[in-house]
Amino acid sequence: MFFGLFRGTSRRLIDHLHGEIVAAAREPVLFTEYGIPDDLDGRFESLALHAALVLRRLNALPAPAPEIAQDLTDELFRHFDIALREMGVGDMSVPKRMKKFAEAFLGRAKAYHEALNAGPAALAAALSRNVYAGQGGAERLARYVQALEDGLAKASLAELVEGPIFARKPAAIA
Repeated sequence: MFFGLFRGTSRRLIDHLHGEIVAAAREPVLFTEYGIPDDLDGRFESLALHAALVLRRLNALPAPAPEIAQDLTDELFRHFDIALREMGVGDMSVPKRMKKFAEAFLGRAKAYHEALNAGPAALAAALSRNVYAGQGGAERLARYVQALEDGLAKASLAELVEGPIFARKPAAIA
């Protein structure tokens, strides 16, 4: 089937997964109705959230999914590097900034993983702390994230590879 592609994971596959994550993270409703700040930090938070969900699912699936998760993580950080350089961050400063991105991303992925395991209140608290800088108002976002998590939990590797990753759109969650 498609597992032959995963030795040195196919560029097309990683581009597909990355593109799905970026498209979901840039849904305008997340910024206009959910109140995620429409700035560099808010866009990072949205991307980190959506990527963490996909990586969580990939790491829960049997091989070669964890290898794909690593390749996808590498791709995410490659794009962070590109974005920093396009913003004019100098070559000497990029590694320091990348270290901060890595710490922030990995911290959020861990927090969301633990919160999803702990329940709705913990998820809302983690989202409030990270996405909304502790200002609250994360209940709707928590319902959206839980809906994404529920959909991803049922997805096989083939479904992640072949189709849209995120079946639920944020506008559909009240």
